[in-house]
Amino acid sequence: MTTDTSTSPSLGCTSLAPTARHLWTRSRGLLAALAIVLVFGVAYAAFRSGEHHGRLDPRSPDRYGSRAVAQLLLQRGVHVDVVTSAADAAAKAGPDTTVLVTAPDLLPPPQLSALHDATAGSGGRTVLLEPGPASLSVLAPAAQAIAPADVRARAPGCRLPEAERAGKAELGGIAYETAAPGADSCYRSGGHPSLVRLPDSAGKGDTVVLGAPDALYNRRLDKQGNASLALQLLGRHPRLVWYLPSLSDNSVGAARQRGFLDLVPGGWIWGGLQLAVAVAVAALWRARRLGPVVAEPLPVTVRAAEATEGRARLYRRGNARPRAAEALRRAARARLAPLVGVPPTRAHDTEALVAAVAAHSGTPGPEVRSLLYGPAPGDDAALIRLADRLDHLERQVRTT
Repeated sequence: MTTDTSTSPSLGCTSLAPTARHLWTRSRGLLAALAIVLVFGVAYAAFRSGEHHGRLDPRSPDRYGSRAVAQLLLQRGVHVDVVTSAADAAAKAGPDTTVLVTAPDLLPPPQLSALHDATAGSGGRTVLLEPGPASLSVLAPAAQAIAPADVRARAPGCRLPEAERAGKAELGGIAYETAAPGADSCYRSGGHPSLVRLPDSAGKGDTVVLGAPDALYNRRLDKQGNASLALQLLGRHPRLVWYLPSLSDNSVGAARQRGFLDLVPGGWIWGGLQLAVAVAVAALWRARRLGPVVAEPLPVTVRAAEATEGRARLYRRGNARPRAAEALRRAARARLAPLVGVPPTRAHDTEALVAAVAAHSGTPGPEVRSLLYGPAPGDDAALIRLADRLDHLERQVRTT
């Protein structure tokens, strides 16, 4: 039976290995879901990138660009100079200049320090859009970010001339707090201002902190008093340096190389760790063993020949010739023992079984010992010969 299984031409037809068709049938649903998610992600990213292209760029006519306010400033004689490095912005700061920093939180410490050194005491104006704690601690340490606030039309609620003339404007984003003498706190949210003006120690220049940039967007410039507020804040001096920070800016000092984890928000990192712990706990829960394996009746009847052939194919695939040879010898010894008068309990007793089989079959004892207890075959051909010789030995015993 083993010989026929090893040499049968229909072995490949009954292979248990999954075919390409089976793999495709099982995985096509998952692949389709992954394809849908990928297409949706690419489309959404393309849509969002197009929507926010040129954000706060005075050259961009897009919805989130700021070309409209830049053109109005030019009509009023304000020269707009666009820069993308901290070194250029610091070099052009002066008493007749307003420096607008559109994204101060993108600046690493060397750029923040260089910009602060150039603008502090220069006599000009510095306007910061949506600064957080990191940038405020360097550029405007007299103000602290308190809490997020929704962006909506708000009344000035202060005596800052620019705010009083503009009236209601769309402010919010971040609410701040300051106790600096002479500071103006306007457009409050929950008691905290979203616009703060901080005069410098000499009283000639100042720093304006805006919690939201919406008043500068092309799409929002014509709402409420946004245009008036933007023109007054940015047009105080005849020259405006419009600074668009960039992650690739290393013009000042040796900026620290940013790795992948630096670009991942902290919440995502903690969420990933929690998800990993949950997966590990679920794996341990599903892999636990509450007791021994329980034998259950098969839902269908499997012929013994098919089970034998399946096990033989597994042995052959794993090159388990020693294990297959031992299985053949153990089964042969169990069948020979009752035929030669050896009790089943001593079926695997070498001396008793070899002597009895040799006496009944007429085969020399060393040859019987080699067949029933010899070394493992070295190749498939030797395994087949062993199976044939065991069958022949069993027939000899039965016929005597």
